[in-house]
Amino acid sequence: MRETATKITKNQQVALLRKWKQSNQGMTYLQFRRGAMPMFLDPAIVVKWCDIYLAIEPDGYTHS
Repeated sequence: MRETATKITKNQQVALLRKWKQSNQGMTYLQFRRGAMPMFLDPAIVVKWCDIYLAIEPDGYTHS
């Protein structure tokens, strides 16, 4: 059974692409994007990038 894809905003997509371009870590963009997961009770998403976890807010603001 396929998992439901995480819904992300256009600004989050742009931020994910920017981080992937900075270091793709040997992954395709699609693989990197599929690694993004929603935060519990928060509209931000979390993705592992360069051995740290980044939170990306709906407006694209990225922080660790």
